[in-house]
Parts: sequence; structure tokens; C-alpha cells
Amino acid sequence: MSSNATTVTTEVASNSKVRVLFASLVGTTIEFFDFYIYATAAVLIFPHLFFPESSDGAAVLKSLATFAIAFIARPIGAAIFGHLGDRIGRKATLVAALLTMGISTVCIGLLPTYAQIGIIAPLLLALCRLGQGLGLGGEWSGAVLLATENAPEGKRAWYGMFPQLGAPIGFILATGSFLLLNAFMSEQAFMTWGWRIPFISSAILVLVGLYIRLKLHETPAFQKVLNKQKEVNVPFKEVMTKHFPMLVLGTIAAICTFVVFYLTTVFALNWGTSKLGYARGDFLGLQLIATLCFAAFIPLSAIFAEKFGRKNTSIAVCVLSALFGLCFAPLLGSGNPILVFLFLCIGLSIMGLTYGPIGTVLSEIFPTSVRYTGSALTFNLAGIFGASFAPYIATKLAENYGLGAVGLYLSLASILSLIAFLLIRETKHDDVNNQI
Repeated sequence: MSSNATTVTTEVASNSKVRVLFASLVGTTIEFFDFYIYATAAVLIFPHLFFPESSDGAAVLKSLATFAIAFIARPIGAAIFGHLGDRIGRKATLVAALLTMGISTVCIGLLPTYAQIGIIAPLLLALCRLGQGLGLGGEWSGAVLLATENAPEGKRAWYGMFPQLGAPIGFILATGSFLLLNAFMSEQAFMTWGWRIPFISSAILVLVGLYIRLKLHETPAFQKVLNKQKEVNVPFKEVMTKHFPMLVLGTIAAICTFVVFYLTTVFALNWGTSKLGYARGDFLGLQLIATLCFAAFIPLSAIFAEKFGRKNTSIAVCVLSALFGLCFAPLLGSGNPILVFLFLCIGLSIMGLTYGPIGTVLSEIFPTSVRYTGSALTFNLAGIFGASFAPYIATKLAENYGLGAVGLYLSLASILSLIAFLLIRETKHDDVNNQI
């Protein structure tokens, strides 16, 4: 009788595939919209409004330093939300992570500037950025698990691709919002209050995401853990003691993903508008169009990952990324609009290829009972090493040694990730939902 009741409950609580994919997609779209509007503002706005007493170069570097805070906070968020996700479930944790990031983003849009309250302004900015990082630390992994743990057999990479699509969609929405404001507002109005609109309007997206996620049930894979009472008391400790090699390899494997993206977006935007003489709207427009390449190559990477395996696909993309690093200076450094646009398209296409399967890879190398914590930690630790200071390091390298050094930086990161993928096992045929 008990077994039959459990079976009926599981069937009733099953999730609609369309709702699952949309819920995973909308969550990461909100997440990356929030993150990208900060990245754009950190280059174009915050140096002037929150660090006005520094020289132009120093103000940008200080602003980029606040950008890095979120990446440092992400592993902390990964540990906190990962613990909740592996103890009480994916659904409730996803809601909490989305709220944490959404509230932090709205608060940034309401902050007074340095001219109004002095040094307190950048401190509050850093605090809000910390909140963004904590929320993102738990959001991404939960969205990936929501998709992959509900996926039919043989389609985990395809389902795991949907939350990844939130990145280019979020980027397009973020960049598009700044482009519209730039087109329809005067410079004075934009710098005075217009820049706040994207941050505050993110509240609408958060409400949509919450509405969809609150209607979901627990994933079938984690429900098995609950039914068998196999929850791990301290998931973080379990990952560190029993799965540490996979934690290290997964972290290194994901570094290339972060470096290639933030060099072709945040760093390129700063370099293009400060050194190459592009107007803000012109360069944002080039990035916006090139982001379509990013979006197009994510599903293509999922097809490759299903057909050739996650490992082989990721190794091939790391090789492409390393070669792209050698083209960094000739393309971006030329200043020619066609070559600069080609640089952005190639870079973001490679980003799509590496980003598409990474969520599936990082989730499949851990058992269900610690999968939220393990995948969240690997992805967010990679964010520290691959993204947090990437724009800062690239800016210093470019100023002291030229763009060629920035390209070598990308090539080195790609080779490190390639080595890690060589050491990670292929998980394409693993029955990951029964690895409790």
C-alpha cells in the first residue's frame, strides 16, 4: 500500500516539460540580465558616479574591482544555497536564490551617488554587489539541475542547454536596454537617473520568474533521495572529502568559459570605448548583434555533446579558444569596425560552444545527493579564477604589454581547461539520476 501511494504521488507531482524548460530559462535570463547591466554600468557609469575623485583609469579599475566582488561571493552563495538545495530540495532553494539576487539588483538602482553621500555610496554599491553574487551562487546550478534532472534519457545535454540560453537572452536585454536609453535620452538625463531604469525594472522579471517557479514540483532525481532518506547532513563537507578531485577538475574545466566571455564583453567594451574611440552606443550595438552568435551556438553545442560526448566536444572547443587568443591583437587591436565585429562574433561563438555543455558536465560528475553543492561550487570557483578579475587583469596586461598579452592570457586559460577535460570521465552514458 505504501509503495503504491508513493508511486501515485510521484506521478501526480511530475513536472510539465515545457514548464521545466521555461522555468530554467527564465531564471537564468533574469540572473544574467541583472549581472550584465552591472557589468555594463561598471564600465560606463559607476566610475563617474561612485568614484569621481579618482583619475579616469583608476576610477574604471575601482569600478571593476566592485564587479569582482560578486565572483568572490558566489562560492559562499554556492555553499549556502547548495546546502539548502541538497537538504530541502531544488524548488525552494531556487526561489530563495532568485529573490536574493533580484532584491540586490533593485537596490543598486535606488542607491545615492558619491556626490550625495560621499564614501558611503561605493560601500553600499559593494554591499549590493555582494548580494548579487550570493544569489547567483545558488541560482545557476539550481536552474541547470531543474532541467537535467527532469530530462528524458539521452537528452540531458539538450535540456541542460536551456538554462544556458538565458545568458545571451539576458545579455541582449541588458545591452538593448542601455542602447534604448542612450538613443532616447540626453547624456545628462542618462547619467543622472536614466541608468537606474534597467536595475529597477528587473523587479518585473523577478516576479515573472517567481510565479513560474512556485508552480513547479521537486525534481524526480531529488525526490528519490527524499524517499530513500539519503539526504547528506553536510553536503559541503561531503563534496570536499569524497569528491574533491572532481571539484578541482570541474573548476579548472570551466575557467575557459569565463575568461573568453568576459574578455569579449566587459574588457572589449572598455577597450573599444576608451582606447579605440568608439562611441558607447556604437560598440554596444556591435556587441548586441554579435550576441546572436552566442545564442545560436549554444544549441549547436548541445547537439555535439549528445552525439560526440561532453568530453570530446569541450576539448575541441578549448582548442578553438586557445587559437582565438592568438587572433586577439590583430582583430580587436585593428580598430577596424569589420575586424572588431568579426572579433566579437568569433569570441561569442566560441563562448556559445563552451557554455552550452558546461552545465551538464558539472552536474553529471556529482551524485544526486550532493549535486547542487558540487556543481554550484565548481562553477562559482571557476568564476573567481576565470572571471572575477579577468577584465582587471586584461586591462593591466593591455596597458603594459599590449593586446597580444591579453590573447596569450586567454590561450593559457583555454589550455588549462583542456587539460582538465582530458582528465574528466565521459558522462554521456551515466545513469546520473540513480547515483544517489
